[in-house]
Amino acid sequence: MKIVFVGDSITEGMRNKNDPADLGEGFVEIFYNKLRNLYEDTSFTVLNRGVGGDRIADISARLDADVLSERADVAVLLAGVNDVVRACEPGEKFDAETFGAAYEDVLRRIKEGGAKLIVAEPFLFAVPDKKRFRRDFDAMLAKVRDLAVRYADAHVALDEIFAGVSQNAGIAAYSADGVHVTHRACRLIADNIIKKLAAFL
Repeated sequence: MKIVFVGDSITEGMRNKNDPADLGEGFVEIFYNKLRNLYEDTSFTVLNRGVGGDRIADISARLDADVLSERADVAVLLAGVNDVVRACEPGEKFDAETFGAAYEDVLRRIKEGGAKLIVAEPFLFAVPDKKRFRRDFDAMLAKVRDLAVRYADAHVALDEIFAGVSQNAGIAAYSADGVHVTHRACRLIADNIIKKLAAFL
């Protein structure tokens, strides 16, 4: 089974983009190692196509080369937070409808390519300097969830999951800046994607 991950820096996990086989040091690597241990009799090829800083338009632009050309059995998409956070840059503004149209186009093309689709929703922790993004983030997240219902074979509700666990362990256990994740958070992401993937195995 071939599984390809596409997204931004959270997916990238500091991978070496000059080595197509490198999985990085984030949740994709953890996912692969756990998957091999759980399903020793199944052969897996896992590809990491995360690129730091990417917005959904960037992912759309490289989708053919980085994802569709791989003809994977399963595609996992985790993207959207940069569309909100980077909208504060000069000359930028977040528009939920524009985002939704671009996100839907990516989902549609993945499905038309024949892969099973897992949508891992973006997340934003409630650290002080990120609270100003929450209104736009919630508008973006509503689009992601609606489109996941329509297109995805599985949906991982990461924003909801992290909101729950951080109430007990504290945000710092999962993120230092509200966007990027700790090793503990990477394990949680990997575990929840594996739970959804199990339905396809």
